[in-house]
Amino acid sequence: MSTLQHYIRDIKDFPKPGILFKDITPLLQDAEAINICLKALVSLVGNQSIDKVVGMESRGFFFGTLLAQSLNAGFVPARKAGKLPFHKLSQTYRLEYGENTLEIHKDAITKGDRVLIHDDVLATGGTAEAVCNLVKQLGGQIVQCNFIMQLTSLNGKDKLKHHTVKSVLNY
Repeated sequence: MSTLQHYIRDIKDFPKPGILFKDITPLLQDAEAINICLKALVSLVGNQSIDKVVGMESRGFFFGTLLAQSLNAGFVPARKAGKLPFHKLSQTYRLEYGENTLEIHKDAITKGDRVLIHDDVLATGGTAEAVCNLVKQLGGQIVQCNFIMQLTSLNGKDKLKHHTVKSVLNY
């Protein structure tokens, strides 16, 4: 997957000093790179049946919707607080640079739905852990957590130790 690494840009001190941000916008600007990344993400799922793909705001939406379409599944956005218009569940979590809250609609996942959780990067794991908690509260069965990249030195996978975690790239 060294081809995809070429499309990941490092931005130092963003969004605050000391953070090395992994920017996927160069990947999104190239149709061939998008196709390569999508095929790699789909291959991580294998032949598992998926009912819903939950993508995290906002970069998880890009490939989350494409994954849902490729897997013949529905897409569920996990949005920042105050962005969803209907009845919702909320979960607050810690980031490597602060705190945030995510919400999903209460009717987005039904009991027994087989769920793939997707985001662009797994860093400290707080965002993915929050989404896993929301999915479980609604009765969904988490099949796997998928990421374009994992920042292994931040040990985010530790917060997801009860779930299968896969990523296309590891840093």
